[in-house]
Amino acid sequence: EYEKAPGVRTIVRMDRTSQQTFIAHPETGVEKAFAFDFSYNSMVPESDPDHASQDTVWQDLGIDVLENAWKGFNVSLFAYGQTGAGKSHSMVGYPGHEGIVPRACREIFKRVDANPEANTTFKVEASMLEIYSEKVRDLFNPQNGDGKGLKVRDHPKKGPYVQGLTKIAVSTYDEISRAMDAGTKARTVAATAMNATSSRAHTIFQVIVTQTIVDQAAGNATDKVSVISLIDLAGSERADRTGASGDRLKEGCAINQSLSALGNVISALADQATGAKKKVIVPYRGSVLTHLLKSSLGGNAKTI
Repeated sequence: EYEKAPGVRTIVRMDRTSQQTFIAHPETGVEKAFAFDFSYNSMVPESDPDHASQDTVWQDLGIDVLENAWKGFNVSLFAYGQTGAGKSHSMVGYPGHEGIVPRACREIFKRVDANPEANTTFKVEASMLEIYSEKVRDLFNPQNGDGKGLKVRDHPKKGPYVQGLTKIAVSTYDEISRAMDAGTKARTVAATAMNATSSRAHTIFQVIVTQTIVDQAAGNATDKVSVISLIDLAGSERADRTGASGDRLKEGCAINQSLSALGNVISALADQATGAKKKVIVPYRGSVLTHLLKSSLGGNAKTI
């Protein structure tokens, strides 16, 4: 509603051809260009040819997530940006304008149902959690943890995991959709000056797809496991712009701190991949978020 208020004008525009976003100085009108892999404009009417729909975002980003998951990679898709930028809209959406998470779940079961291999079976499990002020909450069972938060532990083979986190087996899209709706209602949101329903925690929706391939001749079976992590990060914010105070201010500080830790991990992984530095230590333990997503950020992982 803030963007529609009287006297508010748009100073941002996108060019789909060059995939650039242009921001105009509010006083001088001078534009500055920023280049991206994809630059979407959802501010114009849906009838406008430049309008970027939820389907456009899904086709550009979501399909690749599933393709890599089917190959056995751990995959992660992060929605990152300033509070009120539309991260939750892109990730979750609403009826008629579904985001990446529900579209990914629907596509998973389409592929499972269309499986042509008689010797391959699938098991799909889901979990949903939020990280609020560095504490893990189980969104499928909010009473879990007695208010103190669940602990992140390290497994010698599987890597970091949340002890006691509810993981449910699902066999249809309707089942996972109902669970996701219940988890979404349990999320921590609050009003700030910049966003009436600001997410005050990082939300991670994980789908674990296990493909069991049976070799009749050899008499054995092989499991191919992929963890699909769809992460709706809490928005970065400045206290003077959000009008935050008290609990909202403390939440904002925790949010910004964990986002900085995530940036440090991604920067270290980039240095590691390019060989820019001889010895790179990736600071996964800088926050609960990066510790938990260690196996989805490095190693056998694809991240968007």
